[in-house]
Amino acid sequence: MFRILAAFLFAITTGLGFTAEPTISFPKTTIDIGMVVSDIDASVAFYTKGIGFQQAEGFQVDSDLAKAAGLTDNKPLDVRVLVLGNDKAATKLKLMQIAGTSPRSDDTAFIHSHTGFRYLTIVVADTSVLLSRLKQLGVEPLAKSPVTLPENLVPGMSLTCVKDPDGNIVELIGPTPE
Repeated sequence: MFRILAAFLFAITTGLGFTAEPTISFPKTTIDIGMVVSDIDASVAFYTKGIGFQQAEGFQVDSDLAKAAGLTDNKPLDVRVLVLGNDKAATKLKLMQIAGTSPRSDDTAFIHSHTGFRYLTIVVADTSVLLSRLKQLGVEPLAKSPVTLPENLVPGMSLTCVKDPDGNIVELIGPTPE
């Protein structure tokens, strides 16, 4: 009995039998977002001409790989890549319209309308310029946007919400327009 108790105390005091959580390292700290759209050209125009993303080199995923990975039911992907900035760590928005499909467009009136990723947040340098660009595309701010954010939250900044061509909310945070 003494030996069992001694072995137990030894295990506790030396940490045997317990594994520490491994440290997880991320070589890239931004998240790329893949978005299925109903009209690829309208979406690319919204995000490039309206928001200011830049089009980067896209890529294709053949149907076998897409099926094996669980992305599609044997449909190929033609992905248009948009980037927000010029550095290697820039956020990438990967847009795709999948031939022969009719994605559902549930109620997107508000962020609480259904579960899942509900909006993109983009920090902008000049809210007025962005609103002008979006207006040229026929995009108007939602509700009473832009609204000035509380000084204790983000001084001198406003929040503007707009919808992309599929009704997804895009939240723009930037200097309060004059």
